[in-house]
Amino acid sequence: MNFIRDRVMRGEPMFGLSCVLGSSLTVEMAGKAGFDWLWIDMEHGSGGEHTLVSQLQAASCTPAAPIVRIAWNEVPRFKRVLDMGAAGVIVPYVNTAEEAARAAGAMRYPPDGVRGVARFHRAAGFAREFDSYFAKANDNLLTVVQIETAEAVRNAEAIAAVAGVDVLFVGPMDLTTNMGISGQYDHSDFERAVDAVAEACRKHEKVPGAFPGRQESVEWFFRKGYSFLVVSSDGGLMAAGMKSLLQLCGKLKSGA
Repeated sequence: MNFIRDRVMRGEPMFGLSCVLGSSLTVEMAGKAGFDWLWIDMEHGSGGEHTLVSQLQAASCTPAAPIVRIAWNEVPRFKRVLDMGAAGVIVPYVNTAEEAARAAGAMRYPPDGVRGVARFHRAAGFAREFDSYFAKANDNLLTVVQIETAEAVRNAEAIAAVAGVDVLFVGPMDLTTNMGISGQYDHSDFERAVDAVAEACRKHEKVPGAFPGRQESVEWFFRKGYSFLVVSSDGGLMAAGMKSLLQLCGKLKSGA
């Protein structure tokens, strides 16, 4: 298992790629390209449990750590992806400290949490490595909660204070949409929200993260202290590459 929680919590810059296509091949490509971690998306991505195992296996062939975004903050969803071998979980739409505590508990074995215990699963080496995995899992797995509403921003300090929460992760599209300023990333209200989350993290020794949405915004977040960042997606890069090639083809067709 390629755990990265210690590196994340030290504030080391950690750049990831979102893998939304449900493809083990793009996961492997991204990992071998040199990204620190891979966001395997089971909320909005095209993959599901039927593709997750092969994606996690592909990630294990690379230095990158696979962090899985589940579809909702429900205990069974955590158990499934953790047993398959995720190095951490991203939890969408966490609005309160109570919801954050629920996520932190679902990540951990008793007595620290409510994660069910099983020996014969991929994360524990199919029982061969269970003892070492079980002993360290509660400390090694990364818990990321997404801040996607104005309510979550107002509760950022309380969420950051929850034991077991590691990263408060801003989702700009959902956050601006819920604030009534959809896609307006240069809006002063959005910047204040971003700063509030960063300050809550500093106060409680947690880490701020974000998916900037636009590559030109990556540096903006980084300068504000956000060290756990997604810089693009496999689907976005593929679409941009196709568009660029077609623009060239169009020029050739027109004789330009």
